[in-house]
Amino acid sequence: MAIDQSLIQSTPVISAIINADNTGVLSVDGTEEQFTAEDSNGLRSQLMSKVFEVAFDHGRPVRVSTMDESGLTGLRVSPDRQVEAEDTAEAQTTQNQETATPAPTPEPAAAAAAAVENARKTATKKPTPGPKESAATASAPVSSPVPETPLVLKEATVAPVQESASVTRRTLRDAQSFLSPHGATQPATQGMRGWLSSLGINIPPSETELAERVDIEHVSKHWAGTRTIMVANRKGGANKTPTVKNLAAIFALHGGGGVLAYDGNPEVGTLGWRTEKGDHNSTVLDVLENSDRLLSASAVSGDMAGYVHHQSDDRFDVLRSDDSLVGTHVMTGEDVDTIHAVAAKYYRLLVMDSGNVDRGSDWARMIAHTNQLVVPTTTMEDRAEAALLTLKALHERDEHAAKLAENAVVIISQWQPGEKAVADRIAEGFRPFVREVLTVPFDPALKSGRIVHSALSSASRRAWLHATAAVAQGL
Repeated sequence: MAIDQSLIQSTPVISAIINADNTGVLSVDGTEEQFTAEDSNGLRSQLMSKVFEVAFDHGRPVRVSTMDESGLTGLRVSPDRQVEAEDTAEAQTTQNQETATPAPTPEPAAAAAAAVENARKTATKKPTPGPKESAATASAPVSSPVPETPLVLKEATVAPVQESASVTRRTLRDAQSFLSPHGATQPATQGMRGWLSSLGINIPPSETELAERVDIEHVSKHWAGTRTIMVANRKGGANKTPTVKNLAAIFALHGGGGVLAYDGNPEVGTLGWRTEKGDHNSTVLDVLENSDRLLSASAVSGDMAGYVHHQSDDRFDVLRSDDSLVGTHVMTGEDVDTIHAVAAKYYRLLVMDSGNVDRGSDWARMIAHTNQLVVPTTTMEDRAEAALLTLKALHERDEHAAKLAENAVVIISQWQPGEKAVADRIAEGFRPFVREVLTVPFDPALKSGRIVHSALSSASRRAWLHATAAVAQGL
């Protein structure tokens, strides 16, 4: 059966902290105990085993607050190893009361035999069942108690049939569907809640996980026709290439591919240096040379494989800029139109690295094709100033460019560790003038070498997902 909340008292006060390095601390009324395990699941099992012991020693259910990478989770734990999720605000309110007051019976969570066995194996002591311990079964609890007294059946009376109120006739075009637009909420998959769900204890996701699911829903969306994102800052070293790489990776990983990152630098760009190279040396010049064939009716999607460089880990393609040491080709606006036409035929989403020169016809045509502008910068003062000047120049160019500037997304990357305050200060400077401003933490995986999105820290990946979701909402 469900855990009786009226049995929970203000003590003991139990909290558990689960660290990313698989170490943890359990505090019971201020007394702390350290735990270490080989993986996060083993650590959670150890901590829950100890909480089961505390509940058994007190002979009643206890409340525990856990903190891990998914956020704060409140749980109710009984001596017979049942576990239920509890709203943390509700738990704090109840815990602050001098005496526990009866509460309505919550929706029960199914007890898992696997969780019981796992907890028993890792427990530091195995208590002997006492009179206060309920029978150790793993049967699913019922949602309402069985009446202890027999029901008395009364003779049914039939109410007179009343005429329904008059109904205003409307056209069937206005009829609403009986089908719910929302699906059932999936159980938690992250942190302590996710671990409990994996054991069969149906725990709802935390607010943190729900927010992440919303961001994933945004970046997973497909649009009719090709959408184009331009990443622009007239200053070099403003984090344009890492921004292009992470945006493309997140859109491809969650949206199912069909994403092209195009290095539109009129000179030698760095996108090719920071990404995986295919088994050929093709660049944008090869696409231009063969554009008639690629745009012909007889061309098929596989034809593009010989011109782009597929990212096996991040599932998108890269079109490199001309990297010839003695190259003489100068990109024109007509070239950009051709590249965009080819990209639009083979890809649903194009992420363009604009390079640093913003006065040529090529740059102007990139702007003309753009649906969403992204302006990256770092916490370095001159990079932030260049980002501001880029926005100002666009605002004065023409109506389309001005609209892009007003609806731009600015992404501020910490250039060095510990620069959050600087990033926040720069963000406030941009916030009144653009649609969205996001900050992402410093990550050594972005400083040099080939960029692989999965190599970033979990905090970085989450920040980039949130930033990409903001970009997606402008498409």
